[in-house]
Amino acid sequence: MTVTFQLNGEDCSFHGDPMTPLVDILRRERFLTGTKAVCREGFCGACTVHVDDEAVPSCLKPIGLVQGCAVTTIEGLSSGNQALHPLQANFEAADAVQCGMCFPGMVMSLSAFVRDNPHASRPEIKAAMVGNICRCTGYERIVDAVADCLDQARKAGQSVGGIHV
Repeated sequence: MTVTFQLNGEDCSFHGDPMTPLVDILRRERFLTGTKAVCREGFCGACTVHVDDEAVPSCLKPIGLVQGCAVTTIEGLSSGNQALHPLQANFEAADAVQCGMCFPGMVMSLSAFVRDNPHASRPEIKAAMVGNICRCTGYERIVDAVADCLDQARKAGQSVGGIHV
């Protein structure tokens, strides 16, 4: 079966088993290794990508189900000539990244969350991280990074992930 879709804004196709997990196509066929394959059960969040702007675990998404969809990975998250998405920059500034295993999935999950919740409170940010495991940071610095990003965007009258805050 041939599956065609958009990958980080580019036309893409895959010919093969439609049940192949999206994470395997991203890593093995497209060499986009920012998306991590860790638990392969949808539990850890490390493989999170956006499919039609929704955060989904790519280890549980068969490639056949992305036919005609827009898929965005951590490599395609920043837009224009930005080197980093605002969340990525704030993670770095808050020292919210240590080993880096959870970072791409965490940013993908939280970027979808802040896009839909630009005025999120700290408890709401914490609740949004439930599907992502980080064994290094203790989560507080991650919450700080997201809250700071939203606060900076509000003060500057700018947007985070395409949503004006």
